[in-house]
Amino acid sequence: MSRGNLAWLLIVPALLMAGLIFSYSAPPPEADYQNVRTLVDVLAEVDRNFYKNLTPAEKQKLVENMINGGLRTIDDHAQYFNEDALNRFEDENSGQFGGVGIIMAIDPSDPYLTISTAMPGTPAYEAGICPGDIILKVDGKSTQNLNFDEARKLIAGPPGTQVVLTIRRGDKEPQNITLIRAKIEQHAVYGYERDPKDPGKWDYFADPKNKIAMIRLERFNEKTTEELKSALETAKAEGMKALILDLRGNPGGLLSEACKVSDLFLAGGGIVSTKNRDGKGRSETAKDDKSWLENAAELPMVVLIDRMSASASEIVAAALQDNGRAVLMGERSYGKGSVQKVFHLPPDEKRAVKLTAETWWTPGGRNIHKARDAKESDQWGVLPSEGYAMKLSIDDLRKMALLRRRIDVIPGKNGDPIAVKKDEELPADYRDPVIEKALEYLRKKLA
Repeated sequence: MSRGNLAWLLIVPALLMAGLIFSYSAPPPEADYQNVRTLVDVLAEVDRNFYKNLTPAEKQKLVENMINGGLRTIDDHAQYFNEDALNRFEDENSGQFGGVGIIMAIDPSDPYLTISTAMPGTPAYEAGICPGDIILKVDGKSTQNLNFDEARKLIAGPPGTQVVLTIRRGDKEPQNITLIRAKIEQHAVYGYERDPKDPGKWDYFADPKNKIAMIRLERFNEKTTEELKSALETAKAEGMKALILDLRGNPGGLLSEACKVSDLFLAGGGIVSTKNRDGKGRSETAKDDKSWLENAAELPMVVLIDRMSASASEIVAAALQDNGRAVLMGERSYGKGSVQKVFHLPPDEKRAVKLTAETWWTPGGRNIHKARDAKESDQWGVLPSEGYAMKLSIDDLRKMALLRRRIDVIPGKNGDPIAVKKDEELPADYRDPVIEKALEYLRKKLA
């Protein structure tokens, strides 16, 4: 397997979030100013005695690193956001941002950024940019050895503004492509495979004969429930009789969206409850909407989870499992049973700090959070239903990741040959073993 393919297998959720509730903080009490003074004294010594003078930008970065480093010693999910980082964070949760519509990858064998795919209907796709194209420059600045965050700052920007990408395709001479940035939607819902007639649409049926649909949730942003409802209605119109809800690799997102998604399938019962450090909190309960989605006899369900299903995806999985609405298959989930809140900082509220403020609890009364020193024998994470846990080898995970990549990569608009290396180690007829197990179960239920 090439190093480029290996990079696809090492995807770790950058954000493992539960509820994100925006609040405002008050000035610290007098007793805390001594701690602030210590920080100021250290910075003063750096300013006087460090072997070189730091620029204002370097000083700011030093302070931000000190803050984030300290926060991580008490909270794995805490983070300080400067104005730029806060804007990006809010964009990710709104489900849209200004850009050109490309997903990037890093191939360890190439110092430049590789385009994984261009999303249909975006400026990059309409300009004919293809998977496998190499970005050499952005507005004349080399992308050599840039990380994702640095590249994003160069490429993203307000809709209507211009950016020039210098692209190399295979052995051809590099070419400059001028793009006008647009509002890009970050979709949360994927199907079983892309519609061959229109790569912007999905085919939802993993088993067309038995009308078993599969819907994959990639994240929980502000558009998740809306997109999921639309996908379910499309699948129903095409005769859906059973459903696989794939939450594998889903790092989480908004607590509110996790509750809405759970409520779609539940005719009552608890969804999740939260507790703060004083033991106080709130509980979310499903409403009986008399919907066809809530009827297990009318729509049997399987939910797929794995070791990277975290936070909001664990809330949905646990709610459907504890209420007897769905069977869970796959691996034990990540184990993140905490809720983060975002507190905006005065005076301009353009900076913020994200802190773990609450823990969340399943309808069955479990906090599934995995402690730093947790053992495999300890209770943490959401477990697959009895008899449906699957032990997956590294080779299984590699092949499943390659299959997902094969499904997600979209050919270029102009039909140009894709420069992405073929996955020769993955047979053309390879089937995801977890999906096959779910199909086997649902076929028996339908029979």
